[in-house]
Amino acid sequence: MLLTIDCGNTNTVFAVWDGTQFLATWRTSTEATRTADQYYVWLSTLMNIKGVKLDIKGVIISSTVPRVVFNLRVLCDRYFGCRPLVVGKPDCLLPVPPRVDEGVRPGPDRLANAAGAFDRHGGDVVVVDFGTATNFDVVAHDGAYVGGVISPGVNLSLEALHQGAAALPHVDISRPDKVIGTDTVACIQSGVFWGYIGLIEGITARIRAEYGRPMKVIGTGGLAPLFAQAQTLFDTVEDDLTLHGLCVIYDYNMTNSSLQEQA
Repeated sequence: MLLTIDCGNTNTVFAVWDGTQFLATWRTSTEATRTADQYYVWLSTLMNIKGVKLDIKGVIISSTVPRVVFNLRVLCDRYFGCRPLVVGKPDCLLPVPPRVDEGVRPGPDRLANAAGAFDRHGGDVVVVDFGTATNFDVVAHDGAYVGGVISPGVNLSLEALHQGAAALPHVDISRPDKVIGTDTVACIQSGVFWGYIGLIEGITARIRAEYGRPMKVIGTGGLAPLFAQAQTLFDTVEDDLTLHGLCVIYDYNMTNSSLQEQA
C-alpha cells in the first residue's frame, strides 16, 4: 500500500492508497516541530481505528513547508522501512516537466495537481485549489504545469480583516442568505463569499481568454464545495485531486525505475 502525504502551510493530509482507491484520509495541523515518533503514534492509532493495516510499502510526499520533510523522512525510514519520494526533489521524476521561467521551482502541490488533473481530464485545465492561498494552476494539453495565479486564501483574508480592523470580529466563512448584510457578521461573510466568487469568475475568465483554448475548471481543497454551491464556477469538484496526483507521480517513478533496472 502507498502512503501519500500532502503537507500544506496550514494542514497536512495523510491518505492510504491500495492501488484502486483511498482506504482512508486523515488531516492534522502542520507543525515543523512534530517528531517522527509523534507522527507514528498519531497515524498508527487512526489506522487501527479504521482497520487499515500498517503494511505501507511506499511513501510519496508533497510539502510546501521544507522544515517538515526531515521528520517525515525519518518516519518513513524508522517505521515503514522505505525511502519516500519527495515531489520537487531531483530524484522524483515528473510525467511531464513544468514549462516555466528558468530557475523557477513550482510548488510541489501545484505539480501534483497538474499530474492529477491531466490523468483524469487530459489537459487544458485550470485547477482552483483552496488552501492557505487560493491557487490557480494551469495545465497544458500535454499535462505540463505552465503557470498560474496565487491569491490570498479565504481564511487568511478573514484573519487579516480581523487583525487589521479592531472593531471587526473573526467570523467563519459560509454562504450568506443574501448579498446585503444587516449586521456586521453577515456583511463580512457576504464580502468574503461573494468577493471570492467574483475573484474566481474573473481570474478563470481571463486565463481562458489568454490561453486561447477551451478549458475545464476543477475545484479542489477544503472550501471548494462551499463555493461550488453558489455558481457554475467549476466543471467538477475533486477533493482528492492533489492526492491522486501524488499517486500518478509515484506510479510513474516506479515504472521508470523498473525500466531503468531492466536496461
